[in-house]
Amino acid sequence: MELQDRKQKILCAVVEYYIANGEPIGSKALIQQTGLTVSSATIRNELADLVREGYLVQPHTSAGRIPSHKGYRYYVDHLKDDLVLDQRLKEYIERSIESSADAPEKILSKTASVLSELSSMAAVTTTPSTDNARVHKIRFVITGRHTCMAVLITSNGMVKSRLFRVEFVVTPELINMFDKVLNEAFVGMPLREIDRAFLQTVGASFGELSLFMPDVLFAILDSVKQAMQTTINISGSTNLLFLQGFDVMSARNVLKFLADSESVSALLNENTTGTKVYLGKESGYYELFDSAVITTRYNIGSMSAGAVALIGPVRADYKTLISMVEYASDYASKLIGELLEV
Repeated sequence: MELQDRKQKILCAVVEYYIANGEPIGSKALIQQTGLTVSSATIRNELADLVREGYLVQPHTSAGRIPSHKGYRYYVDHLKDDLVLDQRLKEYIERSIESSADAPEKILSKTASVLSELSSMAAVTTTPSTDNARVHKIRFVITGRHTCMAVLITSNGMVKSRLFRVEFVVTPELINMFDKVLNEAFVGMPLREIDRAFLQTVGASFGELSLFMPDVLFAILDSVKQAMQTTINISGSTNLLFLQGFDVMSARNVLKFLADSESVSALLNENTTGTKVYLGKESGYYELFDSAVITTRYNIGSMSAGAVALIGPVRADYKTLISMVEYASDYASKLIGELLEV
């Protein structure tokens, strides 16, 4: 339901005042807050309508109003044009994630870390379900004279890397050879069908090249095993115990939810495109009935991959938090793409 312009302006003002101050706001203060050239009586009438329609709540008879979950929902759904992140926050996010940009897993872990630091909420990065995943590509990165990193990219955007050591000197020519023959052998294979027996078959088909392959093949197998498991990075969960306006029971419930990796994965991977905000009961998990979840996707190349999310109280600065989650997700996508050349 769309609200008339004046009601929408009043509702947004109530939400933003409550987010900033944690207190109800009355009609006189709203006139100053909104700049509307109407009487207090007109504002009171509009507030009464918004209460009847379920967007606002009046905690006490003589008190001002605060937003309900429905009011927050309307506010969040109409934020698209207001999502602008401060340049200093952008630069800080970039520097922080870049400091761990030598492997995809580290990028995702650091993304969760910087988001929890900036928001004082719990931050999560996760990878998608691998039920029907196949090998999309294998990349190799030279890390030393005798060491290399095999990077597995799956059809659902999962990225797993494994360092391995060989007795011979690793050269760009060898890396190109690995890239060519192993992608021919593995691309399109379902992850669940890649096991030791499959490696033996692949290795035997290489003839003399098989002398170079054992360590490489086992690195790929280890990456496949890792990719078959959903990986969840959680940072800042204890922040929830110290957030103003977030009671201890609500914090404990979120901590209980975060301890259940299957539930976390199911909720965050339910959103397959764009950004989604779950408010209270919308998540379907009773542990989150007093909480908000802001989740978006990160991409690897053109593939939608895992999720980046913040979890905390419903009373939250959605303009900044949504902008931060989206920017950090996009920047992590960019760095992973550059690292893997996809």
